[in-house]
Amino acid sequence: MNEIFILVEHRQGQIRDLTYEMLGLGENLANQQGISFTAILLGHDVKNFAEDLATRVPKVLVVEDENLKNFNSILYQKALSSLISKHQPCLLLMGHSAFGMDLAPSLSVEMDFPLATDCIGLLFEGGRLKATRSIYGGKVNANISLRESKEYIATIRPGIFSPKMPGEKKGGIVMEASPLQGAVDLKKFIEYIEAPITGEDITQAEILISVGQGIGGPEHIPLFEELAKNLGGTISCSRPVVDRNWLPKERQVGISGKTVKPKIYIAVGISGAFQHVTAMRGSDTIIAINKDPRAPIFGVADYGIVDDFQNVIPVLKEKIKG
Repeated sequence: MNEIFILVEHRQGQIRDLTYEMLGLGENLANQQGISFTAILLGHDVKNFAEDLATRVPKVLVVEDENLKNFNSILYQKALSSLISKHQPCLLLMGHSAFGMDLAPSLSVEMDFPLATDCIGLLFEGGRLKATRSIYGGKVNANISLRESKEYIATIRPGIFSPKMPGEKKGGIVMEASPLQGAVDLKKFIEYIEAPITGEDITQAEILISVGQGIGGPEHIPLFEELAKNLGGTISCSRPVVDRNWLPKERQVGISGKTVKPKIYIAVGISGAFQHVTAMRGSDTIIAINKDPRAPIFGVADYGIVDDFQNVIPVLKEKIKG
């Protein structure tokens, strides 16, 4: 084993948060194995990206090519296979996003590398990669062992791992020659079309008041909307609330909803099923309010209040006003 590659995912002039999360995971795995980790940056006119990444990793490998300005899995695969053949990393990490799901399977087949997708945990054991994946709609965590190989590929679920923060020491930036020749007609980038966001985007909120079926009914929703407004936050919910049509789907936190990482996450009347916890456990501070002292949510909460929310929320509102 010599190093771990982390493929940088960027779009419309920005590095996606998932990249920093993978850098954090890559560093932990590299430290465990006593090896190095390297960011792989493919693109055009990406000097500013390289400078940012160099504050987080020991080395950044950059392939500059106008054909790589926008993501194209065919071109990315050609560039990656060339880098992998040259440097022979033991593991390539990429995001479990539309980006990674388009690229990883084809690259895995070409290089004959074992592939683990949508991973929420990774480790090396006895020189073999082992992964944790969520299956059956999040009801079960499966620990899988990949076949023995010198090199592996894994796609990582967003919002699971802590991001790698900038450091004082700056890593090296190494420019690699582009292996691309000519244009590719089989697949072309046309344009980005962003999905319309109705209402507030809960993934961008710094404070979330999240409600579950334990609040009793939709008549209590205005109470939490007012609390969220007073705190400068946003209201979100668990899946049962959406299923009962108390709040719209775009407010759902969970495996079948959205992954969130606010500074403060207040869970009210939420039991803490795995499907929900997986999508919010990356929050900086988690506060749980539930009258059931055995609710699993208390297992991940930084602070917990065992009481009926109708006794707690009015007091909290008065404290905020005061």
